[in-house]
Amino acid sequence: MERISFGAPSPGRLDAVVAGRLGIPRAEVQRAIADGRVRVEDRVRPKSFRLSGGERIDVELVAPEDLAPEWGPLNVLYEDEHVMVVSKPAGLVTHGTASRRTGTLVNRLLALDVPLSRAGGADRPGIVHRLDAGTSGAMIVAKDDRTHAALAEMFRRHGVDRYYLALVRGDVEHDRFLIDAPLSRERARILVRPATGKKAATEVEVRERLPRSTLVEARPRTGRTHQIRVHLAAIGHPVLGDRAYGGGGQDATSLGLERPFLHSWRVAFDHPISGDRVAVEDPLPQDLSEALERARALSRRR
Repeated sequence: MERISFGAPSPGRLDAVVAGRLGIPRAEVQRAIADGRVRVEDRVRPKSFRLSGGERIDVELVAPEDLAPEWGPLNVLYEDEHVMVVSKPAGLVTHGTASRRTGTLVNRLLALDVPLSRAGGADRPGIVHRLDAGTSGAMIVAKDDRTHAALAEMFRRHGVDRYYLALVRGDVEHDRFLIDAPLSRERARILVRPATGKKAATEVEVRERLPRSTLVEARPRTGRTHQIRVHLAAIGHPVLGDRAYGGGGQDATSLGLERPFLHSWRVAFDHPISGDRVAVEDPLPQDLSEALERARALSRRR
């Protein structure tokens, strides 16, 4: 059991404030509250307890005793004593669940035998944010709880710049534009719901126009689940290879795509300890580079 103490950064519900401060799911915080592992000024409070801001909060996190290191390809793009940026391979989920304890990015991080923050919860050592299983590219990892808390706050305030490359179906009309469309979860899918969804915004810029597709750079202003994929599908240009949101079919098959053409190619942020600007790039992996070359070859055959 590990204890983390901090001052409530803002007013709000206890479960929401703790989840935001530590960068972990609210459901996990609620379990800790129900177990009596969250205290406000040394008193157990319900999850709906209203904080004024500034109260001392103590959280006890369960150690991930059953998570085992697993060796596998994992390229470290940047590292210092507080933070790492790694290149997550496609097909690898970021972290496990109560029923899944192997085959995740976390298992590979543990195999590096480096310190990892515990503030994200028992199943998520080092994990501050996530990439979808089918998405590859640069991911930030925290090595200690102080760094984790600072990075979580940066993500909450949209202070981390993330840049993705996506190959989408069709000819995108405008060179630069903003998709501002609230998103809502309905079972396993994320849908645009203007009236009831949570605010979500993605900046898009065309990088290359091809005969039946367009290479775009997407920069999310918010961090909703499947945000880029759903936003691009909503404007009629789904990510090729993304069968969940309309990007499958012959166009994807002809390019040899077996997963969505979506890659986190650059992250940039102010170092949470030194304050220095950190910018890290991750080139397209081989499968996406080859798919892009096939898309370009279509124009040469015309």
